[in-house]
Amino acid sequence: MSELWDLYDQERRKTGVVHKRGEPIPQGFYHLVVSVWVVNSQGEYLMSQRHPNKSYPQYWECTGGSVLIGESSIQAAVREVKEELGLTLDVDIAHLIYQKHRDDNQDFYDVWLFHSDTPATALTLQSDEVIDAQWLSKEAIYDLQRNRKLHPLIDYLDLI
Repeated sequence: MSELWDLYDQERRKTGVVHKRGEPIPQGFYHLVVSVWVVNSQGEYLMSQRHPNKSYPQYWECTGGSVLIGESSIQAAVREVKEELGLTLDVDIAHLIYQKHRDDNQDFYDVWLFHSDTPATALTLQSDEVIDAQWLSKEAIYDLQRNRKLHPLIDYLDLI
C-alpha cells in the first residue's frame, strides 16, 4: 500500500494536495517529518540502528519518519515509535523540542522528546527498518557522531 502525505505551503499550511511517497515533491510544496527522542530516568537516549538496505545503512538514529495524510506531528511521532520499536508512548508527556524548515529536503521537521524506562530487551524491532536498539548516554551519541555512525541529518544534539 502506498504511503500518502499531506503537502504544505511555505508557511506550513496544508494545501489539500496529497502526495505519494517516492515521487518528486512539486516545487513550492513541503511535507512534514518527525524525529522522536526517548530519554530514560538515567538520562540515556533510546537509539536505533538502521537496516543495511536503507539509505544511511547501519547508521544510528532516533526514531522518525514522515507524517501520513490526516495525521498530526505528535500522532506520527507516536506511530513511528510503535511501528519501529514496538514501544507505546504517552502523548501527555511529550515535548516539542525543535522545529526546522528544511528547503533542501522540502520538509518541515519536528523533533519530539518523550520519557520511558522500557528496557531495550522488551522492544519489538521492525525487521525491515531496525536491526538494533540501545539506550545510550549523550556522550556515546556524540561518539557516534564523531565516528560518522550517527545519521547526518541529526545536527542539533545540543538541544536534547
